[in-house]
Amino acid sequence: MSKRLGLQTIVFQQAPRIASCSTIAGPKEGEGNFGSYIDKLVDDPMMGQLTPEKAERMMLYLACQDALAKAALTEDDVHFFVGGDLLNQIISSSYCARDLGIPFLGIYGACSSIVEGLGLGSLIVDGDYADSVLVATSSHYQASERQFRYPVELNIQHRKSNQWTVTGAAAAVLSKSGTGPKITAATFGRVLDYGIKSPNDMGAAMAPAAADTLCRHFADTGKTPGDYDLILTGDLAAVGQKLFVQLVKEAGYTLGSKHMDVGASMYKPTQQVGAGGSGCACSAIGILGYVVKEMLQGNLRRVLAMATGALFSPVSTQQGDSIAGIAHAVVIEA
Repeated sequence: MSKRLGLQTIVFQQAPRIASCSTIAGPKEGEGNFGSYIDKLVDDPMMGQLTPEKAERMMLYLACQDALAKAALTEDDVHFFVGGDLLNQIISSSYCARDLGIPFLGIYGACSSIVEGLGLGSLIVDGDYADSVLVATSSHYQASERQFRYPVELNIQHRKSNQWTVTGAAAAVLSKSGTGPKITAATFGRVLDYGIKSPNDMGAAMAPAAADTLCRHFADTGKTPGDYDLILTGDLAAVGQKLFVQLVKEAGYTLGSKHMDVGASMYKPTQQVGAGGSGCACSAIGILGYVVKEMLQGNLRRVLAMATGALFSPVSTQQGDSIAGIAHAVVIEA
């Protein structure tokens, strides 16, 4: 129990290193604000495949292979692959695991999957159950649209609260050794439901969970916003970000310039993406692209990275169920 801190936070005594990481994304993401932080940009979001689902799978596999190569590891050197995505039965991650041949732990945290994976991977390494763990996730605009809303061929008019699913993938190798940033703690969140039912307003559905996890992290650790160079949320986008900031303020915390939301910052205003970005790759690119690179350049020292997920399915929406939210956070230190 000595590794537990408060109700929901774990402190890693053997803080695992992000030994390597890799990000890949499509042309729209390359034109956005994080384009220079993405390792590989592709001109064709379909990757030469017949379906966007297969294109997403290929992106995820390439990100995993690149992360392994950067760490000078092969598949046989890695003890676990922790992966998740948005598609039914996490098929992108499952097929990628099939091709990698690494023992697979499939997770579903929706868009929070990258931080859930980093937290679980850190638990495995810190517990001496593995020397190296591969963590990865992916998403694709076309695949997500037709699963959760409408086929893009129908050209449905989006609402201003709609978010644009990031087309891309990201992977990281967590290891006991190396010189990369350390993951020193994780705060695993609770599922909260404020009764929002529209899949066109996921930011508002996720904001309460994000505020709850952040406040719990502060309560568990005794930290304040001033203890971090950056508090990064994943994909609340414009609508959810405003609600999140208000809820945190009502709880007694003012974030100010310490806070940035990847979804709200992913694209430029001229790209016409509604409220902003979302998807598993949104948070993943923000953390494994922007945060890690800024740390390696000495611009960031300690970051609280939090990713949010909207826990719903096409079936639950069609049955009139509300959309629950989840948020997980990890502390990353240079």
